[in-house]
Amino acid sequence: MVTAEAVKARAAEIGFDLCGIAAAEGFPELRLLSEWLDRGYAGHMGYLPRTARVREDVRRIVPAARSVIVFGTLYHTDRPLSIESAEAGQAIVSRYAWGDDYHDVIGGRLEALLGWMRGQHPEPFEARAYVDTGPVQERVYAQYAGLGWVGKNGCLINPDIGSWLFLSEIICSLPLRPDTPALDQCGTCSLCLEACPTGALVEPRVLDATRCLSYLTIELKGSIPGPLREPVGRHVYGCDICQDVCPWNMQAPVSGAAEWLPRAGLDAPRLVDLWRRDDDELKALTAGSAMTRAKLPGLRRNLAVAMGNSGDAEAGQALDEESGVPSLQDPMVLEHVQWAKRRKG
Repeated sequence: MVTAEAVKARAAEIGFDLCGIAAAEGFPELRLLSEWLDRGYAGHMGYLPRTARVREDVRRIVPAARSVIVFGTLYHTDRPLSIESAEAGQAIVSRYAWGDDYHDVIGGRLEALLGWMRGQHPEPFEARAYVDTGPVQERVYAQYAGLGWVGKNGCLINPDIGSWLFLSEIICSLPLRPDTPALDQCGTCSLCLEACPTGALVEPRVLDATRCLSYLTIELKGSIPGPLREPVGRHVYGCDICQDVCPWNMQAPVSGAAEWLPRAGLDAPRLVDLWRRDDDELKALTAGSAMTRAKLPGLRRNLAVAMGNSGDAEAGQALDEESGVPSLQDPMVLEHVQWAKRRKG
């Protein structure tokens, strides 16, 4: 027989740092998504409105669902925060993308745990496992599972290990004992709202994704709007600023998992070093990491903007260099290169 206690113990053995259980219900917070979409904050992420109704209740995914088992995996490593990066020519890559693709790593752990659960239970049961891959508002279920609260920056914050967490879940028809929901502990702090360079956090827990640096450098496939290029700074993939300034992350523990450590070439990389790699080299560098989501033209676009914003003289020289690299002939990329050159003067 599978119990809540047994699942948590097994999850810890497999490598999950947090595990809690929420009832499979349509909690009130889940319905806030429709209002958020109506405000146009999803931008070009068309998959969100297409799946909005399903995201309001996990029982629309697994009709017989009784429980949502939510997991948290710490990915914080012993490297400086992005706001501590002083070198003008250094590229800033979001911490979660430094190592192996979390979809693959955590997906394997979920499969192992679900396989163990099926082997322990005397009768078949329905279940679906996701790691940021399904129409699930996992932060809401994580809060109801007691893993932490949804902070003003929109991230789940655990009082013991902060917000550097990958969330994943198993939705199942087993009636497991739910945990006590976590309580909000952000208090009057507003550091994340004040630190956002584009004002994307329009109010506590409300993100205008169309202004977020993560959206602009990852999800957006076309040109970055002119007024938002300078605030991009030296970010070439994602942004961690709202987590960097969070007081709950000041004493965050460090994960010892090798898969989250930065791979060679992504450990405080220089902009010019990334720029001067040919397409095959960039593909090899990002293969097996979350960075493949930006695609080569998107990554080149981001690099051009970051080099234009940097105070590095060598970046300006690199932009002027002749190159036959195919991705650098993309009209969108060329337009951002010209912008960067003008900004460099």
